Amino acid sequence: MSQPASNVRLRSARHAAGYRSQQELAAALGVGVRQVRRWESVNPPWPHPDLQQALTELLGQGMESLGFTPPAGRDQPDPVRRNLVGVTVAAVGLAAVPMQSAAAMQPASVASDFEAVTRSHRRLYWSVAPATLHPAAIAHATLGCALLPETAGQTRRAVAAALAETWLLAGRIEFFDLREPERASGSLLRALQAAGEADDPLLGAAILAHTAFIPAWDGKRDAAVERMVAARTYARRGAASTEFLGWLDAVEAECETRCGNTRTALHLIGHAEDVLAGGGEQVTPEWLDWFSPVRLAAFKGNTQLKAGHLPQARTTLLGVLAALDPSAEKQTTVVLGDLAAVEAAAGDPAAACGYAIRALDQLERTWYAMGMDRVRDVRRLLAPHQHEGCVRELDDRLYGWSTTVSALSR
Repeated sequence: MSQPASNVRLRSARHAAGYRSQQELAAALGVGVRQVRRWESVNPPWPHPDLQQALTELLGQGMESLGFTPPAGRDQPDPVRRNLVGVTVAAVGLAAVPMQSAAAMQPASVASDFEAVTRSHRRLYWSVAPATLHPAAIAHATLGCALLPETAGQTRRAVAAALAETWLLAGRIEFFDLREPERASGSLLRALQAAGEADDPLLGAAILAHTAFIPAWDGKRDAAVERMVAARTYARRGAASTEFLGWLDAVEAECETRCGNTRTALHLIGHAEDVLAGGGEQVTPEWLDWFSPVRLAAFKGNTQLKAGHLPQARTTLLGVLAALDPSAEKQTTVVLGDLAAVEAAAGDPAAACGYAIRALDQLERTWYAMGMDRVRDVRRLLAPHQHEGCVRELDDRLYGWSTTVSALSR
């Protein structure tokens, strides 16, 4: 049987915006489903002004492109003005949805397709060399920025969320793997704006927490604390899970440690342990794949080291090393570096060099700037023992052709 005549333009725009049923669009607009049925009929009535605005904002197109005809005698909308309504160009190139023709809108499937690549990049981060993955992530983010103005409604929010995660990944690579904090700051700003487009407070909280690392590494505690306050505010809005809240404690503890406040840091880590032990019903976002109880213990071991609690740090870090998944290669280099620092501080240069060389072995397989930073810190601690054979062996590895070229090229 042939389908009854209807407003095909509105129905197509509804599907493209991710509203699979008339009921979903009605709920988003706050109207009855009967009203949407009337709009999707062959002769749709002209909506009230407030509903016109809501329709164009949700579906990303002007009224005529949605299949509506102004009543006789009503002035035609100025096409130039129409194309400017709702368009706000952000500092990093993201824009709100302009009023477009129906032909310019992407189908709803674009969201799942774009998300699939984002998920793949998330998994690849743990094994692919950062210099290889980073250009792919940036290219994917560029595609997302181009797609965003061509989507609306739920489709737009889904694309924006995946775009935010992609920019966050780029920022993580730039800061942790490539040691380019200024570039990371720009990527994290783009991530935050995309999270705002998606109206995703948990993504916003994760991004803001990452921005706190940047001033903390320079010892700027006030700026780091301010960003953590913002991150916790967004986490409350998003009803964060206990795992997410535990990670926020760990981030703040890392920031406090970097600023020399190890007592405060250890208190935060203790609070995180209590939070994780308490459990909770909230679901942790699947993109939070960089935190777990064992990674919290790694934070703790580093803080104990910085606090001078060497026996406790050794015990904690050895437990972490035994518990880490073999795929956690980047974290392994950091833990080995911290164990080396424990032994150097304890006056055992041979043991320190042993751990440092194991870290270098791992870095040859999977580069991680944070891991190399740990090894270099250990070498500085070993300066009083630099004429010993174990330290010279470490120098031969640390300043070999491959490691030196890799370090200088990043």
